Amino acid sequence: MEVEYFVERYPRLYHMAEKGTWPSIRAHGLLSTTAVLDLYGIEGEQRLGIEEAHRPEKMHIGPATTGIILRDQKPMLPSRLVDALIDGTTPTQWYKFLNGRVFMWAKEERLFGLLGARHYRNLEHDVLTVDTKSLMSEFSDKTWLCRMNSGNTWPVPHRRGMADFMRIQDYPTRRSSGAPLKEVVEVVVDYSIPNIAKFVIEVRRMKGKEMLENLRI
Repeated sequence: MEVEYFVERYPRLYHMAEKGTWPSIRAHGLLSTTAVLDLYGIEGEQRLGIEEAHRPEKMHIGPATTGIILRDQKPMLPSRLVDALIDGTTPTQWYKFLNGRVFMWAKEERLFGLLGARHYRNLEHDVLTVDTKSLMSEFSDKTWLCRMNSGNTWPVPHRRGMADFMRIQDYPTRRSSGAPLKEVVEVVVDYSIPNIAKFVIEVRRMKGKEMLENLRI
């Protein structure tokens, strides 16, 4: 897919963060789990237990008052990943790959689906809306596209593998129109977006699909 077409088709991207974390994201950037571990110097067995294993609950990393919250991975149990992974990739390798990247939704309807999921619908979140064009002007070469929700195995552990992550120019399209053969679900950036505030055009405090307030950018 041409980058220009990708920008045209998906002009806004969406990231769901923990309530109250926008100031930290604005200060540190949008960080992958790996980037957070690097930021706070987490190494050894502690790092392996976070980076390469299932995280059933959210986790606080760093100082109590200024640290960063890592989201849970409730929908990605190892036992279900074993059934889902098709290319020899192990759950450990899958967790490490995903933990090394930042994830955004290509469409708002997918964001609403996650906000309304059983474990999250009664919680408040800070939702970032990102301008795709300006983000791609700096991060297109670090971006992957994925046809599915790579971190969800419910209600069915749909088949997946590393080949489902493709650089923009490698994402398959229809020859006649240039449209994607399958709609992009996830937009994924390597490691971090340290200057994410530069690309954010709106931050909403949301509970389910209800917008509670607009936060100061």
